[in-house]
Amino acid sequence: MSIRLSHDLPDKNAVFALFETAGWNSDYRITADEFGIVIEQSWCQVSAYDNGELVGFGRIVSDGLLHAVIFDIIVSPEFQNQGIGRLIMDDLIGKCKAKKIRDIQLFCARGKVGFYEKCGFAKRPDDGPGMEIKTSYKS
Repeated sequence: MSIRLSHDLPDKNAVFALFETAGWNSDYRITADEFGIVIEQSWCQVSAYDNGELVGFGRIVSDGLLHAVIFDIIVSPEFQNQGIGRLIMDDLIGKCKAKKIRDIQLFCARGKVGFYEKCGFAKRPDDGPGMEIKTSYKS
């Protein structure tokens, strides 16, 4: 296995197929074209390739100075537990640090807290900042 990271926009169909493996689209119901817009509008994205095959992806939404949020860390199921997620996270965190972004947050998938703690993140306290509104645009 020889993993290559790229900051070029990945093929929207390939990254959408990878996104589908995470199971998150059962809630979002986003299309490949819509997900293509999502990645185009991101501040930074990184794709991991093994012999030309997209096997991992992650992205950042940011104002470029104060706040950044890491989203959609996905590694193809057959490539998980091989260090690819860590490569992606290290790359994205490095981009934020290089720009001196003061606050790096992330959306954490269920069951992945331990992984993100190893990457340097800490859980927010119950009385800490942060809330969300879940909307439903399901057709």
